[in-house]
Amino acid sequence: MSAEPDGPEDRLRRFATIWSRAVFPVTSTSSTRPEFEALLLPPARLLSEALRARSFDPDAGRRAGAALVEAHCTDPEALSRSLDCVDAYLVLYCGGDGDREDLRARSARLQHAMAAGYAQALRQRTLAEQESIAQAALQAQGVVAQALHATEARFRAVFEGAAIGIGIADLDGNVLQVNGALRRMFGLSEQSLRGRNVTEWTHTDDAPQTWKLYEELVRGEREHYHLEKAFNRPDGTVLWTNLTVSLLRDADGAPQYQLALMEDTTERRLLNLRLRYEATHDALTGLPNRTFFFERLEKALNAGDGRRFGLCYLDLDGFKTVNDSLGHAAGDRLLVEVADRLQSCATAPGEMVARLGGDEFVALTTGPDTPRTVDELAARIMNALLAPISVDGRELTVRGSIGIVEGPAGERSAAEVLRSADITMYRAKSAGGNRFELADPEADARAITRHGLTTSLPTALDRGEFFIEYQPLVHLGDGSVRGAEALVRWLHPQHGVLSPDRFIPLAEHTGLIVPLGRWVLEQSVRQAREWRERNGGEEAVGSLRINVNLSPCQLTHPGLVQDTVDILERTGVEPDALCLEVTESALIGADDDLLKPLRRLAEMGVDIALDDFGTGYSNLANLRRLPVSVLKLDRSFTQSMQQFPADPVDLKIVEGIVSLAHSLDLAVTVEGVETGAQAEQLRILGCDTAQGWYYARPGPPERLHELALVDATG
Repeated sequence: MSAEPDGPEDRLRRFATIWSRAVFPVTSTSSTRPEFEALLLPPARLLSEALRARSFDPDAGRRAGAALVEAHCTDPEALSRSLDCVDAYLVLYCGGDGDREDLRARSARLQHAMAAGYAQALRQRTLAEQESIAQAALQAQGVVAQALHATEARFRAVFEGAAIGIGIADLDGNVLQVNGALRRMFGLSEQSLRGRNVTEWTHTDDAPQTWKLYEELVRGEREHYHLEKAFNRPDGTVLWTNLTVSLLRDADGAPQYQLALMEDTTERRLLNLRLRYEATHDALTGLPNRTFFFERLEKALNAGDGRRFGLCYLDLDGFKTVNDSLGHAAGDRLLVEVADRLQSCATAPGEMVARLGGDEFVALTTGPDTPRTVDELAARIMNALLAPISVDGRELTVRGSIGIVEGPAGERSAAEVLRSADITMYRAKSAGGNRFELADPEADARAITRHGLTTSLPTALDRGEFFIEYQPLVHLGDGSVRGAEALVRWLHPQHGVLSPDRFIPLAEHTGLIVPLGRWVLEQSVRQAREWRERNGGEEAVGSLRINVNLSPCQLTHPGLVQDTVDILERTGVEPDALCLEVTESALIGADDDLLKPLRRLAEMGVDIALDDFGTGYSNLANLRRLPVSVLKLDRSFTQSMQQFPADPVDLKIVEGIVSLAHSLDLAVTVEGVETGAQAEQLRILGCDTAQGWYYARPGPPERLHELALVDATG
């Protein structure tokens, strides 16, 4: 698709194309859009020549405005769109190399002249139509007066100048007399119409009762009838009319003639069809829109009889970048080209392509073998997007992610099918894009559940649905309880108790992790104070330390230090009773700005623990610059110690890490201790503290308090 025409004539035709596309939707014409474009080419040429003429004459603008009215562009919106089009594109495509400021001034004057010419032509047309209506009213009065006299039913029954078509036939259906309007409607001479029988004018679109009403009228059983009827013209086109047929009686009341009044509604019907088209098609690309697509999808899903369907849901990868960098006009041109390519992919019977909005498109296929055809359709779409698209002189590479849903009709609603396709498309996008994925009911269910959790997260904290469990930290030397790690849980009304891995990633994604983390920190510190106050005389219980996890999002939050200070001051807990755990991965490549809050907290006396140490990014040299006082060794290092004998390589690794940590004055805590042999081996290797199911599972604060009391009393 070329963004720039080659020569002046190409530029002129491009301008006429843009003009016709802008105005065509608001015209009342039976012409096709290419035919309408041909009508606008002469006035476009007038404007182009006037714009570049040596001696400027704005009269070309008046003639162009009058040409709009002649082309049936009588809707005020047609003038508005035309002026917008001239303002935006006339200089661009027809200005040549002239002075831009002078061309803009000429364009503005041409627009004023167009508006004046349009208004004058529209006024003249309106006056002519009013005169025609007045004449028709007078003539209709004459028809009614003459109809009262049965003996004069044929005498001047019609008036040649009537605006509506009028014809008289005998009761056998033979046409006796027609007026000029009727002849013009059919495109026939009076001799061709007279002698014809009205029963010859059947049409495939006739309503079932049409000829039944006619028979009743000629038998004298009804006085008149009214309906919409189509007629075939000699040139092969269809004439649509509002037809009223009345029975004329003689002086004795006996049926004598039939009188037909026809109003040509062809343009009105075409306008209604155009409005229907506009309501069901995308204005930018011309593809069916969401409304039309849902109608087709629901029809396919309700087909039954073992029918199947296949749906491809396409979203362009990185389209927002095009809009942000090149502008929305370039993005629109890109979408038009993509739509043309997609349209060429769905040409088989039972296939269609639609635009849902933005850069989202859908393709539907129906038939007995949709598992195969929908895969082929998706492959054709991916192949159609391979070739770069030229926009504003740039070659843009377009890629897309497609979600595919296929299955039997009648099992799901249209909304459910589209939701599944949407979820599957985002799964393809999350996997890297430029690919298609098949719908997976289990994956859909997980995504729907995840969405439900995400939407209910903001109010869950206000409703008090979160609670904290505590897992003890045990000293490996003497087995005493030295503290506990606070682990938040969500008591969901529908899903029950949810572990952190189910909702913490969602909280981080939505930003709720900051208020949630602040709540966990305050509740945990208050619990530490309660343990101390309840057993102030028991040193082991009173000195319990609380460990609280910090997410990467909390680390970058500017209020971290102040929130921590405020919580410690409100609760009256010393900083050394708190240990904040930060995952090793969150500190990879951390600069001084990220480490500054942790250093301030460490200087206050808060311990900082490096959690999940050894999960694949370990950088022992990096430990020297991190403000940490505790290493929490990941359970992957110690799993082999649950069996005897332990893997000697793991023993050496743990021994080396412990030795290095102690040389840096860092304590070592081990996660996931599940057996006594494992605990003993870790004690021998010099680890300081441990946690795991061997000691206790996470539980309510009372359980930890009881464990601490047992240790303190012997």
